[in-house]
Amino acid sequence: MPAALAPSRVWLAFRFLHTVFVLVRRGESFLFLRPLPPRELKAAILTLGASFIKLAQVLATRADFFTDDYLAELRGIHDEVAPMREADFREAFTRAFGDAPPFASFDPAPIASASIGQVHAATLPDGRKVAVKLRRLGVAKRVRDDIFLVRAMLSVFTPFFSRATKNSVEAVLAEFSAMIVKEVDLSVELSNLRKFTDAYGDGTVRFPVPEPALSSADALVMSFETGLRIDDKDALAAAGIPFRKVLDAIIAFYIEQMLVRGYFHADPHPGNILVREDGGITLLDFGMVKRLPADTRVAMIEVAKTAHDREYEGFIKACKRLGIVAAGADPSEMMEFAERMFDIFGDASLSAASMQALAFSVLASMKDLPFKVPQDVVYVMRASTLIEGLGTTYIENFNGVKDILPLLRKNLTRAMGAEAGLFPTVRQELAGLPLTLRRMKTVLLELSEASLAVKLSPETMEYAGERLRPYLRKFALGILLIAAGFLAALTDVPHAVPVAWTLFVAGAVRVWLALR
Repeated sequence: MPAALAPSRVWLAFRFLHTVFVLVRRGESFLFLRPLPPRELKAAILTLGASFIKLAQVLATRADFFTDDYLAELRGIHDEVAPMREADFREAFTRAFGDAPPFASFDPAPIASASIGQVHAATLPDGRKVAVKLRRLGVAKRVRDDIFLVRAMLSVFTPFFSRATKNSVEAVLAEFSAMIVKEVDLSVELSNLRKFTDAYGDGTVRFPVPEPALSSADALVMSFETGLRIDDKDALAAAGIPFRKVLDAIIAFYIEQMLVRGYFHADPHPGNILVREDGGITLLDFGMVKRLPADTRVAMIEVAKTAHDREYEGFIKACKRLGIVAAGADPSEMMEFAERMFDIFGDASLSAASMQALAFSVLASMKDLPFKVPQDVVYVMRASTLIEGLGTTYIENFNGVKDILPLLRKNLTRAMGAEAGLFPTVRQELAGLPLTLRRMKTVLLELSEASLAVKLSPETMEYAGERLRPYLRKFALGILLIAAGFLAALTDVPHAVPVAWTLFVAGAVRVWLALR
């Protein structure tokens, strides 16, 4: 039996997922088991290793899933583990580079060690210093076993929690499963790094330069980048680097990634961001890179713009398009929520801590509103959490909303696709006019031939599902009672006929009520 599927580990994984689902459900227990306390949950995650550490880092952004005591423990989980054993290191190194490694020197002591791999310093024959990310021995199989375990347990939990997980815990786990399988293949990270360099290499942010000929699924060789960790406050101050400039650069770069181009670095934490001597930024680790669909980016922009302009109706509509508010949400309740939140964010006298406390109190008082957080938005929240954390560490009275919105507004025009002004935008629209006319012709032709197909938006489908679910449940129960009545009539047990008629009539009434 694989070590990843050992009974003790399976039980620990079950307790982890059980805790997540019970907390999302806001219940006391399930299957006679209470959720693990925060510290025990953290210990379980660290014991389970690579996949669950990464998953915990994603879940740590979900204030809609967990209470503050759990979030504090989850955010304290760092992707730093002990280096590989000597024998495992030797085998992994030989697997990646063979018996004739292409290095003039190679330091066997890692400079960083994480759950997927560890990084070593090396020198190429031409004298260039490189960083070598070496995949841990057996980690790919371990991750596949973990994903199998998670998916198997999801099939058990989901039927019991489908209503409680309206805020899409299943989507989080499914998205995470797909992401981490890619992350353990270092050739995918190489591809991400090259694409990122092509997309953003002409800007001020620097990335490592890869060595494709020396890289593989087991190792990634790239230029050795130096700098100070962005959260090393004392070192930055000693180097005379003004942090406000660094923070503005990070904010501007993430706005460019997430709103303008839609291709962004989805694993932002301080260990992956270096500040160079000149104050410039170097970004590391491209195992998790995400693309945001255009409609998601536009909805995010509309949410930010309407929030800044206090356009209540526009804000609610944008939230629905983004998917963070269910389509069937009551407009009057949402207007009240938006007004209370705008009042908080518009108060320039509030500190970040007091603003956050007030915002969470409003959320708690309106917890029955149909909020949810789509998985695309989770990765955006990770970047926001990083920026908020850095800002409050370095800048007194830092307020993420007040400090980020001015930079966002500067980029709204570019993000909406009109980066060169009115005339280029008109020219672009005119260039697309023939295609628009062709589409109109196709629609009219299909309409005349009675073959026009209409697509419903996800929001409409969700709203219809929410409205139909109670009726379908009554209808299904009625059919089940009618079927039970027929089965009872076919048995020879005493009083079979009265029981059968009772079940049949009860079922017929349920069906009639459902269809009425």
